[in-house]
Amino acid sequence: MAAFKGGIHPSPNKKLTSEKGFSNLSIPHIVNIPLKQHSGNPAIPVVKAGDSVYESQLIGKADGLISANIHSSVPGKVMEIADSGFIVIETDGRFPSSGKTQNKIPWQDFNKETLISRISAAGITCMNGDSFPAAVKLSLQKDQKVDCLIINCIESEPYLTTNDILIKTYPEEIIEGIRIVLKILGTGNAYIGIEKNKSHTIDALEKQIGKNSLKENIKIFPFKTKYPQGAEKPLIRSILKKEVPSGKLSIDIGIIVLDVSTVFAIREACVLNKPLFERFVTVTGKIINKPGNYKIRIGTRITDIIEECGGLKENPVKIIIGGPMCGTSVADLDTPVQKGTAGIIFLSKKDTAGLPQKNYGPCIRCGRCVTACPSRLIPTELGSAILNSQYNLALKMNIFDCIMCGSCSYVCPANRPISSIIKTAMGKMREQKSA
Repeated sequence: MAAFKGGIHPSPNKKLTSEKGFSNLSIPHIVNIPLKQHSGNPAIPVVKAGDSVYESQLIGKADGLISANIHSSVPGKVMEIADSGFIVIETDGRFPSSGKTQNKIPWQDFNKETLISRISAAGITCMNGDSFPAAVKLSLQKDQKVDCLIINCIESEPYLTTNDILIKTYPEEIIEGIRIVLKILGTGNAYIGIEKNKSHTIDALEKQIGKNSLKENIKIFPFKTKYPQGAEKPLIRSILKKEVPSGKLSIDIGIIVLDVSTVFAIREACVLNKPLFERFVTVTGKIINKPGNYKIRIGTRITDIIEECGGLKENPVKIIIGGPMCGTSVADLDTPVQKGTAGIIFLSKKDTAGLPQKNYGPCIRCGRCVTACPSRLIPTELGSAILNSQYNLALKMNIFDCIMCGSCSYVCPANRPISSIIKTAMGKMREQKSA
C-alpha cells in the first residue's frame, strides 16, 4: 500500500448516502441541456425550436476534434435554443428504454477503431469533472504506447458516494468496461485504485475478477483514505512510483487514467449502444430531506431535484456542484445536471465552517499550504506572484502543475482562497496564450 506526500484529511461526511443504493429520480417536465458540457468547443445544435425529439436522439453534434455529441435525455418538444447555449425540451412521449432489458452487443467482435467510434458517437466524456471527450483520450497517436491503465475508483472528496455504490451494484459491468478499454489501448495491464476502507466494494471486484479466467491482468490496489488520492498524478505516483514530468500528460509516460463512472459509460456505449444522457449523482447535505444516490437525466434542473428529494429544511447558504473541495458553487436553481456532475451538495452556514470564506487575512508564512500540496508546489509564493500580476514568475514556479485540489485553501489559517486565486490565473494565462 502506497501513499503520496502531502494531502489532507477532511471530514468524510458520507454517512448520509453511503448505504443508499441507486434510485431513479422522476422524469422532469422541462430539461435544460447544455451544448457545452465538455472540454473544447460547444456542440452544434442539429434541432430547432418546434422539433419533436425522442429519448437518446442526437441534438448537438461535436464541433471539431475536442468536442462531444449531445443527446436528448427525454422525448418531447424543443421549446427553444437559448442564447445561453441550452436546448430547452418539454417532456412528452414514451421512454423506450425505461425498465426494459437491452440486448447486448458482442463487443469482442469489434476492432479498436469501431469501439472508439461507438464511444465518440455516444458522446462519452470523462465524468470526473474535466469532461474531456473519452474517444479523444483513447485515440493514441502513432508514437504513443500505453503500458498500463489505471481505473480511479477513489472518492476522497467529502460527501460523494456514487463510485462506491456503482461498483457494488455493477461489478460485472465495471470489469467488462475495463476489458473494453484495455482492448482499445492494446495493453493487458490494469490497476484499480480504491480506498482500503471500502472492503465490501473490494470484495465485489475481487469476486468478479476471480469469477472468470481473464486473459487481462487486472489488479486491485487499495489505499489509506487521504485527499486528494483520486487526483491523476498522485494516483500514478502511489501505484507505479512514476512521476508525470512538469508540463506533460500521463500518456507521455505510457499511462491512461479513467474514473470508474467513465468506464461504466464506455461499457454502456459499446455493449448497449447507449448514449450518455443520464448519470448517477449524489444528492446530499443535512438540509435536504431525502439525500441519496440517484440516476438523473442530464438537463434536470436543481429546482426539480430539490422537489423530488422532499425539499429543503432551510435555505442553503451554499449549493455546490461536485465535491466541496473541487466543486463549483452555484446560485441559479435552474442550473442543470451535466455529464460531469458527480454530486449536488446543499450546505447550511454551519456546514460551510471548514470551507474558505469570503473574508480572509494576510499570509502568516506558516507553510501549511506547502506541506499539504500534493503537487510539491509553494502555493503561498504562487498566490503572492499572481496577486502582484507576476505571471512570468508564476509560470517559472510551475503553476500549471497545480491540480486544483483545494488542499492549500483548506489548511490556510488565514482563510486565503489560494486555490481559487491560482485557478483564475491559470484561466487568464491560457486565454492570453490562445489569443
